[in-house]
Amino acid sequence: MKRDSRLSLTLHALLHMGEAKVAMTSAQIAAQTCGNAVVVRRTMAGLRDAGLVRSEKGHGGGWTLGRPLARVSLGDVYDALGAPTVFAMGDRTESPGCLVEQAVNRAMREAFGEAEARLMARLREVTLAEIAADVMRRHRRAGVGGKPQRADGAPPRADGAPRRRAEGKRPARTGRRAA
Repeated sequence: MKRDSRLSLTLHALLHMGEAKVAMTSAQIAAQTCGNAVVVRRTMAGLRDAGLVRSEKGHGGGWTLGRPLARVSLGDVYDALGAPTVFAMGDRTESPGCLVEQAVNRAMREAFGEAEARLMARLREVTLAEIAADVMRRHRRAGVGGKPQRADGAPPRADGAPRRRAEGKRPARTGRRAA
């Protein structure tokens, strides 16, 4: 079964738009997200209707954020996408005659309803600004925009080789000894 990745793709696009600070065309967004410009246009149209993005026509036009990342939650984006189905599982039959299946259906509906309510509450708590801050931390650790950084913060060697060697071992010699 294919996953619905629209929420993930849309969040990805919005975060790139937040970094850009200028209007981005559908083609630019598609390139950033490894997506399709036509799909981007359709998706952005729905986000525009929800007030999450704006479109600008003409030279230098494109898509811009409709409000700051701190005022957009994952739940806002989920809603703007038409609240796609969260769980692919469900009842085998909606009106079963079997009492066992009726009990199974009730238990599943309750469990899925609870899980979906918790998920929606969490999606409404997390803002795109929080995700953008995580992106910036990851950029700093990876050294994006400058020299790459190692996980411990030390700069890498110019030749890309690891800095540490196994304790007690000396690097192999690469030439002959002078006589």
